[in-house]
Amino acid sequence: MLQSLSISNYALIEELEMSPSPSLSMITGETGAGKSIMLGAVGLLLGNRADTKALSDPEKKCVVEGYFAIGNYGLEEFFKQEDLDFEAECIIRREISPSGKSRAFINDTPVRLETLKELGKYLMDVHSQHDTLMLADGLYQLGLIDAFCHSKLEKEGYQNAYRQFNAAKKNLEKSLQEAQELKKEADFNKFQLEELSLLQLQGGEQQELENEQEILENAEEIKTKIQEVLSQLEDEQFGALRILSLASQGIQQLGRLAHKFTSYNERFQSVLIELKDIASSLADEDGSIEVDFEKLETVRERLSKIYHLQQKHGKDSVEELMQLEQELASKVFQVENLDEAIEKLQNTKMEAEKEMLSKGKALSEKRKSTFTAFSKELQSLLQQLGMENAKIEMSHQSIPPSLHGLDQVDILFSANKGVNPQALRQVASGGEFSRLIFAIKFIMADKMALPTLIFDEIDTGVSGEIALQMVRMMQEIAKKHQVICISHLAQVAAKGDQHYFVFKDNSRDKTISKIKLLSREERITEIAKMIAGANPSASAFESAKELLKH
Repeated sequence: MLQSLSISNYALIEELEMSPSPSLSMITGETGAGKSIMLGAVGLLLGNRADTKALSDPEKKCVVEGYFAIGNYGLEEFFKQEDLDFEAECIIRREISPSGKSRAFINDTPVRLETLKELGKYLMDVHSQHDTLMLADGLYQLGLIDAFCHSKLEKEGYQNAYRQFNAAKKNLEKSLQEAQELKKEADFNKFQLEELSLLQLQGGEQQELENEQEILENAEEIKTKIQEVLSQLEDEQFGALRILSLASQGIQQLGRLAHKFTSYNERFQSVLIELKDIASSLADEDGSIEVDFEKLETVRERLSKIYHLQQKHGKDSVEELMQLEQELASKVFQVENLDEAIEKLQNTKMEAEKEMLSKGKALSEKRKSTFTAFSKELQSLLQQLGMENAKIEMSHQSIPPSLHGLDQVDILFSANKGVNPQALRQVASGGEFSRLIFAIKFIMADKMALPTLIFDEIDTGVSGEIALQMVRMMQEIAKKHQVICISHLAQVAAKGDQHYFVFKDNSRDKTISKIKLLSREERITEIAKMIAGANPSASAFESAKELLKH
């Protein structure tokens, strides 16, 4: 429920504040005074797009703020999902800067317009001329039927099944397309895989082969050099180890003569041990190296094959070739198992379609089961609104599955006796449309559980007793909902719990719109003017008083 509304620097409005009644508030004023401008500002709170042209003073920002009582509307989960703090009094604010930047806030937390728009659906229903146009739209009518028959659970179940079917369908189509591409490449991929598989590549083998090739290519020279080194180290008379052994004896004697030289002995012994180890290792290498031209050719041949495949596939290592082999094996496997995989996807799609159609049929049946009750209730209300010969029928056609179900519905209407009901877009006049949309809003008020309903000149094209009946119905709605009505009719304006008057102030250089909550005496005067014009007669004042009594 809207507790208060403040608007600053918006169109003709410099500053405006109002606190509508929790039941029925009326807003009147001359044409162009700013009533519709107020609705534009309310639209900003509901997530509508902003326009810098709407700024009254282009040098200042526009601020629209609304305080809403939401404690009893079960919106805690929405706030939790949007990561917003829930409070029983919710403050919604929109700001438009002179540069055109628009910002939205819920309880002082910045939010996206989509979030604001989603919250607005739970807070307000604003009737406007746009609603009148939408009434002729099939999806809008389908939404009315869904609200009337409380099909939310069935519709959500169907829509989930519809999305799952679409996902299964896309998966199948994608796999069929991929299968077609894979089959085109299948023979080539299989050839490449066989070529790689024949080599039986192993990680790290390229480096090992290259090292082995290096040794085999230089085996004779390596062995000769090793023998030379071993001779220089191990010769019994002149070998380095023989000479160093003699030197070792001298250093040991120095250690015995002076403790200072003990460390030299330890260091010398380390060097001697290392040299003996080197000599031993070289001897082992000499024993392991063979001059084997046949083995060299084998190594060269394998490396040649590896280099060829690396160049062919643009790879730099055996490991990359092995990765390519795995990828090709996967593609070949996919091709070999395509039929089985596609059959599974086809079965999944068929099951999803079956589930979707089952849930769609259940939703459709629930919708159709309320056609008669909806038609009768709407027809009865239209008759109460002075359309004694009004006739309402529902037209239904089954259609291919869509996000909204398997149904196309049309509300068929006739206002005149002996005329067959036809689609709304073809038959209803302005006044008839006003009464029709009002009757629908009356039915839907409880079905859609909206805290606040705003009617913008819903009484267009009606007068007299019809207008009185319309306002009585508004009073009925106002027992459970907050209703704000903008009207040009005295008999409607007189029935509100509050009466706001919108007017232009021309006392300064620039015209501005203002709003005023009327006292009882001011109400009498305003309603008298609505009856008889700017200079109402005594009888007009009496009529105004009479209207306010009831």
